[in-house]
Amino acid sequence: MGKILIVDDEPAIRSVLREILEYENYEVCEAGSGLEAIDMAKNERISMALLDVKMPGIDGIETLVRLKEEHDFPITMISAHATVETVVDAIKKGAYDFIEKPIDMNRLLISTRNAIERGNLVQEAAVLRNKVDKKYEIIGKSPSIQRICEVIDRVARSDARVLILGESGVGKELVAHRIYKKSDRCKAPYIEVNCAAIPSELIESQLFGHEKGAFTSAIRTKKGDFELANGGTIFFDEIADMSLEAQAKVLRALQENKITRVGGEKEIPINVRVLAATNKDLQEEILQKRFREDLYHRLSVIIIKMPSLRNRIEDLPLLVDNFLDEICASTNRHRPKITPEAVAELQSYPWTGNVRELRNVIERLLIFCDETITVEDVRFYTNHATKK
Repeated sequence: MGKILIVDDEPAIRSVLREILEYENYEVCEAGSGLEAIDMAKNERISMALLDVKMPGIDGIETLVRLKEEHDFPITMISAHATVETVVDAIKKGAYDFIEKPIDMNRLLISTRNAIERGNLVQEAAVLRNKVDKKYEIIGKSPSIQRICEVIDRVARSDARVLILGESGVGKELVAHRIYKKSDRCKAPYIEVNCAAIPSELIESQLFGHEKGAFTSAIRTKKGDFELANGGTIFFDEIADMSLEAQAKVLRALQENKITRVGGEKEIPINVRVLAATNKDLQEEILQKRFREDLYHRLSVIIIKMPSLRNRIEDLPLLVDNFLDEICASTNRHRPKITPEAVAELQSYPWTGNVRELRNVIERLLIFCDETITVEDVRFYTNHATKK
């Protein structure tokens, strides 16, 4: 059920709290001072702490601050001399709860259960965030990838709009996500809009929202993606597939930093950073009157061109290792070996579908191969591809 650290300079209070918590099947450890608690937290897997405010040496508030610098577990303060100022100060510095002595045991148990559940949720959220970050990691040590990462790191902290170009499957969304994660807006919303997947008649409602009754199926007011991204970042994937009418309205939103919901009259101010990507040649699209030149200039403050896999083929072994690890972990299976000859064979293909195609091939090889992936396996299961 979790280990609880009791920190109090009075042995009698620690003993009573231990007895109550162990009766509820919690594992308990004790510390008689703040310094002892700090040392214990380094060596024990703590789920939460009960921390007295008044203690000799460093007091509970200082102990709270030092524990929070190193650990994520929730901390409930306990005190017989609580003032409003003390409670407010403790909460500001990260305390989960504050309980006065003499302790109401029902209140203590409820607070403890809720604190541990909250701690578990925080840990699960951290694990999920790490999985997401891993999914969007840019893999490669080639000069072209290193230059792109350097550009991303330089532009991320600004609010400059970024246009990401590259063939289908090269990982343009990875660039957008890295810019977002390294920006000052990384704790604000990140909204991804797949322009190719939204029907033209629905994109205005999708982007700008609508008022109740604006059209037949508008049974309630709905915020659009621009509003949902307010304060954060919006990423337009495959923006060249957006209709000219929608492009005009996006341009107006970028020019004025305001939007109006479908069926509404009120202008709503927005503050969003815009990232966009496409696999099409926008200069050609402009010549063919399929993309607005003024929108292009609004979006292209910074242009990042993601190279194709065949132009950074030295990164392929790293990508293969990453996909083997990722797919085996997600399917809970043993990771097979792959021979150097098999990797070299993979490097001989043109990869017209880029990194996405490579991942599909690795997944196929994992399905059909057992302990070792050989060059013969690669030739057999990638026989659709033509060598360079």
